Amino acid sequence: MNRVVIAGLDGSRESLDAADWAAREAIRRGLPLRLLHVTDGPHPPTGLPELDVAAARFDGVLNIAAIGLSYAHPTLEIHARQLPGAPVPTLVEAAAEAELLVLGSRGYSGFAAFMVGSVALGVAARAPRPVVLVRAGELPEDAHEPDPDGALTHTTPYRPVVLGLDLTRPGEELLAYAFDAAASRGAPLEVVHAWTLPPLSAYIPAVTVPADSTDLEQGTLRTLTSVLRPWRRKFPDTPVSERLVYGHCGHVLLKASLGASLLVVGRRGPVARLGRVTHSVIHHVSCPVVVVPHD
Repeated sequence: MNRVVIAGLDGSRESLDAADWAAREAIRRGLPLRLLHVTDGPHPPTGLPELDVAAARFDGVLNIAAIGLSYAHPTLEIHARQLPGAPVPTLVEAAAEAELLVLGSRGYSGFAAFMVGSVALGVAARAPRPVVLVRAGELPEDAHEPDPDGALTHTTPYRPVVLGLDLTRPGEELLAYAFDAAASRGAPLEVVHAWTLPPLSAYIPAVTVPADSTDLEQGTLRTLTSVLRPWRRKFPDTPVSERLVYGHCGHVLLKASLGASLLVVGRRGPVARLGRVTHSVIHHVSCPVVVVPHD
């Protein structure tokens, strides 16, 4: 696998914001950035003005984006490429060569939420490598804590990285990505596991912890501590906090991600689909979210 960060570009404002996020991530990882546009039309000149003009326009978008990013990040190695084909399978195939693939998502006006298109959802559900979805308008300072006066700046420490962890199948790839992401930012890692009572007790609303659930809660906490123990040893300089939160997983993760620089969630392979919780979270989370495929 060629180690590279890929940003999918379609000429939209959100894809350009995602490309800038991808550039910063490539610098953190010491990797080159590849800007990629996928077009349904033929790539070579056709002699048909309506097709050739469209292809030239997207070539221009790629070149302008590459030039702008090279000015913003002069030490970063940047390549631009246009590929013919259907967007989802072409991006999925390209992701196999990447460390991660970054795509943009439109935000609902006035709401901290994603409007995730079919391409982004399809790629996140099928890609063999992590896929990051970045909301429109994402700025470098959004990932950082405010300064003492409350102003946003990119010179303060990073906000926490939040990992949503399912203890039934935690996934080595998922844990590795979350710890690496926190370490590369010098950020704390918050590991969140949502829990509720077994199905026979499901009539109890998942808003307050039942009084007789202490044994189950303590057992779950011991399991979480055990899962994280070897990773704490691998990353001794990364502050790690673990939280059990009683409630429905999607709601818990959305609340936990408020004030985060990144939310990390998993996708169980090899089935090419997003789980219900992941699907819900990526539509409504207010920070960049990465979907990590794992066993």
